[in-house]
Amino acid sequence: MQIDSVPAIVTGGASGLGGATAALLARAGARVTILDRNAAAGASHAASIGAEFIELDVTNETEVAAALDEAEARHGTARILVNAAGIVHGEKTVGRDFAPHAQASFSRVITVNLIGSFTVATQFAARLAQTEPLGEERGVIINTASVAAQDGQIGQIAYAASKAGIVGLTLPMARDLAQYGIRVCTIAPGIFWTPMLAGMKPEIQESLGKQVPFPSRLGRPDEYADLVRAIIGNPMLNGETIRLDGAIRLAPR
Repeated sequence: MQIDSVPAIVTGGASGLGGATAALLARAGARVTILDRNAAAGASHAASIGAEFIELDVTNETEVAAALDEAEARHGTARILVNAAGIVHGEKTVGRDFAPHAQASFSRVITVNLIGSFTVATQFAARLAQTEPLGEERGVIINTASVAAQDGQIGQIAYAASKAGIVGLTLPMARDLAQYGIRVCTIAPGIFWTPMLAGMKPEIQESLGKQVPFPSRLGRPDEYADLVRAIIGNPMLNGETIRLDGAIRLAPR
């Protein structure tokens, strides 16, 4: 699929992986709309790359529908969706003083990461399915999982489960949407530099990077964005989860 002049949606596009993706798509000529909860960062980044910004809570189905309607009114029906919104939470199955993992925190991570991605993707697909194809396809959905979906570490039970859910829905969603010419892929990043890591000491960041076999460093958000571009451009990439991890396999800790 071409990118130039095509409407695109990026959730979590205010910073990090989503921010780099929004910038790449905008440079390639896409009409980008960033959807993010962080209004200040989202509006600033959108202005800097020539995109539009809409404040959004991906867990709110009504807000999602309204945001996609607004984006469509501005740019037309989006053909590209990149779901990069998500949260991280650390908590063990059984914690201190034998306290069980809180249901509320587990539910929150599942709701944001998994149900949020599902909600935006399904709302997006329902609109796109009604448009005319561009060549042999109508568009593409790219979700974001994590290597934690397969290599979840100690204390990552909620996060790993949410990302494994995204991996699990990839193939059946691609099969569901095949009749409409809409592709679905998932990227599972390894250890990437994100705003979450930015607050860590440089020596900790360096230590994390050295765990990667090659290249032995943190992944860069623009490398994630490059894979997004490759998926968009290759119509045979469909129903697949692609690890982008420098060959790392996470240890228990």
